[in-house]
Amino acid sequence: MKSSRVTTGLEIANCKIVRHVGIVRGIVVRSRSVVGNFIAGLQTILGGNITVYTNLCERTRLEAYKRMCDLAEKNGANAIISIRYDTTEIMRGVSEVLCYGTAVIVEEEGVEP
Repeated sequence: MKSSRVTTGLEIANCKIVRHVGIVRGIVVRSRSVVGNFIAGLQTILGGNITVYTNLCERTRLEAYKRMCDLAEKNGANAIISIRYDTTEIMRGVSEVLCYGTAVIVEEEGVEP
């Protein structure tokens, strides 16, 4: 799926939504490792960005995003609108990241199918 066809908005520039496919989501559940917690603990002493957790969060969000896009394509969509992220702590040290949106089929405006 083209990244230009995935948006938090309700429409895609220069495209017309011709069909709504449905809600799609990508879910990832991750835990922090003992080693990661140790390194993060050292980083908190120094202050600033805790890169171990920043990288973990970024990788987890990207994986949830990719899963959502894969499901949309599997269902025949070529775009996703209204995407959002949600995070829930399931238990101490274990978090769920959810990426969701509305899968749609779009056509470029002014171009015959």
